[in-house]
Amino acid sequence: MSKNSKVLNLKDKISGNEVDLSLCNLTEVPVRELALFTKATVVDLSCNNITSLPPEFCNLTHLVKVDLSKNQLTCLPEDVGNLVNLQHLDLYNNKLTILPVSFSQLRSLKWLDLKDNPLEAGLAKAAGDCLDEKQCKTCASKVLEHMNGLQDEVDRAREKRLLREKELERKREVKQREREARDKEARKQEKAEEKEKRRREYNAQMAALAAREQQKKKSEEKKKKNGQAAADKKAVVELAPKPRRSLIGLMFKLLLLLLLGLAGVAATCHLTDLRKETACVPVNIFVDDSLSWAKEQEGVVRQLVQNLSSAAKEFLESTQTSKN
Repeated sequence: MSKNSKVLNLKDKISGNEVDLSLCNLTEVPVRELALFTKATVVDLSCNNITSLPPEFCNLTHLVKVDLSKNQLTCLPEDVGNLVNLQHLDLYNNKLTILPVSFSQLRSLKWLDLKDNPLEAGLAKAAGDCLDEKQCKTCASKVLEHMNGLQDEVDRAREKRLLREKELERKREVKQREREARDKEARKQEKAEEKEKRRREYNAQMAALAAREQQKKKSEEKKKKNGQAAADKKAVVELAPKPRRSLIGLMFKLLLLLLLGLAGVAATCHLTDLRKETACVPVNIFVDDSLSWAKEQEGVVRQLVQNLSSAAKEFLESTQTSKN
């Protein structure tokens, strides 16, 4: 069956402001088709095989009277409270056990029939027998009152849940702040320890440097003292022989002068006209004997001359050094 035929058939079911869909063997409510006829405020869906109402049914806010008796309904949509204009609701002979909490929002509801439903005890007590018009009106007011109580309980439960969640969130925030504070303090402590470690390392480096400087200073002082001692020792060594060298030099000078004097006398007596003098005779004899002996001892004399030359050279060098 096409959508147009459904609309056509639905038009055939409309009489004034009423739509009669009873005994049509329906298993679901034609919500979209009903939404097209907003002037049809009364809908009879009784004696069908409807097991549930779609959520879209709650958008039919123009409905004033709905008959869903003698179906197989096990529950109503959660948003049934959106049907704010609903005044008459027949749910006789279904399989309902509870009503959604939003049912309390049906403040326009004046008539309600919940007979022959396996209602839970509290709801059944509120609904009563609903055997006549008066009892059905009472059923509507009592059920609304009961559902308002449930709504209040739900609201209180939701409020408690929100408060618990808020308290849990507050505790989580407190714990988070405490954890952040601990982490911050730990980081601060870690930085302080790191700084203290660097300070100790710096002080150790400075102490080591000072120790090295002190050691270097002591070493230099020791070297200086050792150098001074060596210099003093050398000075003592150099100064100690000087008197001896001076004495030897003096003796050598005297001997040299004596020899030079003797050589001068011998040369004067042997090479000048004074050789015939009485004083030069023994000198000349001595010279002649000496020359004869020297010829015989030429090698010894040569060696003696060499020794004398070396001694004279050494004497001159020592004299030059002493002057410097």
